[in-house]
Amino acid sequence: MPIMIALLRGVNVGGHHKIKMDELRALCQSLKLRDSQTYVQSGNVVFRSEEANTLRLAKRLEEAIERKFGFHADVVLRTAVELKDCIARSPFAARKGLEPGKLIVTFFASDLEKERCDQIQAIQAQEEIRLAKRELYIYFPDGMGRSKLVPVLDRTLKKTGTARNWNTVTKLLEMAEALEGAEKSTRNRGATKS
Repeated sequence: MPIMIALLRGVNVGGHHKIKMDELRALCQSLKLRDSQTYVQSGNVVFRSEEANTLRLAKRLEEAIERKFGFHADVVLRTAVELKDCIARSPFAARKGLEPGKLIVTFFASDLEKERCDQIQAIQAQEEIRLAKRELYIYFPDGMGRSKLVPVLDRTLKKTGTARNWNTVTKLLEMAEALEGAEKSTRNRGATKS
């Protein structure tokens, strides 16, 4: 059963769109998503799902959140394999001295269009921007809070994504791999009892 990571956009930010993580886990359980675990308050959930179609599953989650909590929150999904690949492909992986809290990955539900990629590449900023098909890696040397890049990117992208810092990205993979390991261990115990 695939391990999935759900990344919710814009929850628990500035006192808006509040979701308690125990309520989010309960919602996942009601949708038959198994072993759901949350990480920090920004809407990160790791779970098992029989549904392999990430777009369909994201839509189910978005609709359930809207019904339960009364607001829309975009949901971007990655499988554990996709998240591992995202980390392995990081253009900053080999760089020494980077502060992981200043490295941000923005996740999108679908590929970035070539026109948008070209526009992003043309932006002159002190931040380092690297593109992938469905991710945008940005290193903010002075932190994200004072950056003038964020509003420019929002206007340029014309697409919703959700950003996580590198610490969160690697922690979510760690959680997914632990869940995967627990599943393999359970299968192995079942096989030896047969």
